[in-house]
Amino acid sequence: MSVSDLIADQLTVVRNAVRAGKKTVTIKRSKMLEGIAGIAKREGFISNYKAIEDKKQGLLKLYLKYEEDGTPVLAHIERVSTPGRRQYVPASKVSIVRGGIGLAIYSTNRGLLTEKEAIEQKIGGELVCRIW
Repeated sequence: MSVSDLIADQLTVVRNAVRAGKKTVTIKRSKMLEGIAGIAKREGFISNYKAIEDKKQGLLKLYLKYEEDGTPVLAHIERVSTPGRRQYVPASKVSIVRGGIGLAIYSTNRGLLTEKEAIEQKIGGELVCRIW
């Protein structure tokens, strides 16, 4: 079966792992997903990630982060732009997610950026996903 939206499928795998209380989750590897994982780690939504080589496209192992009481740090992750409906946001319309608690990831001509970086650099792009 072919996958039309690898990013949405893998974000769903992560969302389901968080809801099930898993400590780690393994997803398919792509440059976009590795970039999203890097931003999520940098912003404190996951504790770490590791690229695993296999004989295919590779895998990413994400180490999920939880609070002391077991509440997941990554409470929500959603795909915004899809292959059938791209969501492009001009620089003037880039906004902060949930008052700064969350984060939006944009695909720009300068690579993947958070909404704060896009505002600072005054560029827009494709709104890939939102995390909070």
